[in-house]
Amino acid sequence: MKLIFAGTPEFAATALEALLAAGHEVLLVLTQPDRPAGRGMTLQASAVKKLALAHGIALHQPEKLKDAATHEPIRAACAQGAEVMVVAAYGLILPQAVLDIPSRGCINIHASLLPRWRGAAPIHRAIEAGDAQTGVTIMQMEAGLDTGPMLLSESIPIAPQDTTGSLHDRLAALGGRLIVAALAGIDGLTPAPQPEAGITYAGKIAKGEAQLDWALPATVLERKLRAFNPFPGAVATLAGEPVKLWRGEAVQAAGRPGRILAADGNGIVVACGEGALRLTELQRPGGRRLASADFLHGSPLKPD
Repeated sequence: MKLIFAGTPEFAATALEALLAAGHEVLLVLTQPDRPAGRGMTLQASAVKKLALAHGIALHQPEKLKDAATHEPIRAACAQGAEVMVVAAYGLILPQAVLDIPSRGCINIHASLLPRWRGAAPIHRAIEAGDAQTGVTIMQMEAGLDTGPMLLSESIPIAPQDTTGSLHDRLAALGGRLIVAALAGIDGLTPAPQPEAGITYAGKIAKGEAQLDWALPATVLERKLRAFNPFPGAVATLAGEPVKLWRGEAVQAAGRPGRILAADGNGIVVACGEGALRLTELQRPGGRRLASADFLHGSPLKPD
């Protein structure tokens, strides 16, 4: 098929790569404008833009899609034969006027089993909530936030050690496979309305959420560590020092919340509201991630 593709991060780039490998002709790619990133805050192209440039695909990078003038490249691509717009983690709201342009509509790749975890951060929230499984839903887009009818879905388990990073990569690959399957069988797919029961929303990760509260149960904090890895990273205070925490596990131990119960090569054990958290990968401000044994060489923490 001839397609338009809209997406921005690596999750979307994986889907675009799968579509191109399957032989689809992408006439236009929409992606967010280049953003400043890194220590030098230089403008960086999105993962999708880099892939589009590598394949010589026309690009459109509007700040918003509210003005009719920003719709013209989409109309032009459809006039050239594009039937569907595939959307994956684009990051901009598509107004109804845009949704109506492709003759066969807009199809979204969403990284959850809808209607659970509609919204911006479904992978983070699934891990943080302790869900046993998640998946990808291919859905027809409408004006509501991830409310459209479902075309195809597939679930995968969330492993006990999964981080947002590891789960993201598996879901991205699944999304690429499912969108190719959906387009191959598009004439035979029957849209199914989302059930009213089980609707939850995955709000964006706020910076303040990264700060851990040792009064919470260790199992809750362990899930937060996995959910916030690799972004934004969990933050806590150990012996008066702000530290980023990347990996840990809940263990059976008791003490005043925030108290260091043990600090050795096996990890740094910190008491929580229920149980304790054994930290195994940490990072000082401005430093790099270190295993707990290496971290202790430069910061000899001791049990309180």
